[in-house]
Amino acid sequence: MRTTRKARTARTARSSAVVALAALGALTLAGCGGAGEDGDGGAADATPGSESSATVELPRLDGQKIEVAAVWTGPEQENFTKVLDEFEKRTGATVTFVPAQDPIVNFLGTKIAGGSPPDVAMLPQVGAVKQAVDQKWAKPLGPEAKAELAKNYAKGWQDLGSVDGTPYGVYFKAANKSLVWYNNAVFENAGASVPKTWKDFLKTAETISASGVTPVSVGGADGWTLTDWFENVYLSQAGPEKYDQLARHEIKWTDPSVAQALKTLGELFGKPELIAGGANGALQTEFPKSVTQTFTGGDQPKGAMVFEGDFVTVNIAQTDAKIGTDAKVFPFPAVGERAPVVTGGDAAVALKDTKGAQALLTFLASPDAARIWAGSGGFVSPNKSLDVAAYPNDVQRDIAKALIAAGDDFRFDMSDQMPQSFGGTPGKGEWKALQDFLKNPEDVAGTQARLEADAAKAYKN
Repeated sequence: MRTTRKARTARTARSSAVVALAALGALTLAGCGGAGEDGDGGAADATPGSESSATVELPRLDGQKIEVAAVWTGPEQENFTKVLDEFEKRTGATVTFVPAQDPIVNFLGTKIAGGSPPDVAMLPQVGAVKQAVDQKWAKPLGPEAKAELAKNYAKGWQDLGSVDGTPYGVYFKAANKSLVWYNNAVFENAGASVPKTWKDFLKTAETISASGVTPVSVGGADGWTLTDWFENVYLSQAGPEKYDQLARHEIKWTDPSVAQALKTLGELFGKPELIAGGANGALQTEFPKSVTQTFTGGDQPKGAMVFEGDFVTVNIAQTDAKIGTDAKVFPFPAVGERAPVVTGGDAAVALKDTKGAQALLTFLASPDAARIWAGSGGFVSPNKSLDVAAYPNDVQRDIAKALIAAGDDFRFDMSDQMPQSFGGTPGKGEWKALQDFLKNPEDVAGTQARLEADAAKAYKN
């Protein structure tokens, strides 16, 4: 499944990596700032409760009921509910959060077939937005939502939510998925340094292992984490043009560039002593646990480092570790010439063409909505009008600055651009193939063959 974005040149992608990494370079030294507070009225900015702080005008929707479906649970659901609560206060509507199963497209299909679709759905894949449009489920953005989107978002993010030039989605929540978080006490005890290259990353892992702590925590039970590992290695090693081609299945998964990336990953996955619990343990570890076990146990955690996006902060907050002191972060190491910059995101799409659905999309496209979640942490917005002071600490402010500074020049999560049957379904396609690869990293050719067979079915070519 393709987006409408045009492929960019290697030059522009590399320039974005330089800009983003310049902002991220300070992360290993950043400490915590004061925690932001959520507003209790108005637009919820630095002066909560003040209607004058609102940047977008919303209609009165007294008596209207709106359902919003998303796969978010736990802290993410709680924080999104705060955003919906603010919308209720400002419009008089009643908004209900509908917990959705993953993959959400299948969940929505069942709801629509039963005649009870939610008004708005949060879609976590570019491919899911395209699929919703192809199925004639999604409704185009109305004039107010389009105006808010054009005012607050770089063209690249606008294009990601569009199909054939028509805007459907508002990317409310984004993610920088090229980060490695580490237990600072373990690094200090081991005398380990922050790596900048893949070769140095492996050396750092060996140093930490020699100190008596397993270096890397991997949430292999969730196949999407493994696609993120692959994508960062592949983007840095093969380059942005190949990345775009593979995302669109213009080159096959049997391409030598894929073999090279898998062999590189195998340098880590092939050494079970470097992975918490070994391959079998990793395959039984879900993403949240892969984070919490890295920051639980003081200087003797089950793993010293965990790779994933800025949203890791939500899970770190469930431990006693403090971001910026106990828990620090560095950019994913460069495998090739440049370090990778991979992003992800969740787009709000209207499934009913109602005044309430369109008003909610307008609100979600504004800095007013983004400001509320930003203050709670575990969130980065692609909304360039959001003041970075809304974020609760310097680490998240720097991550947000890097995302905005990249402008149009970034690469979106590859698996999220693919047909969901291949790139976004638990136990199938790329998720399953990479889980099998984690278990048997010597089987590069077999992994490639399975990936290509599943991709060909999904892309129908």
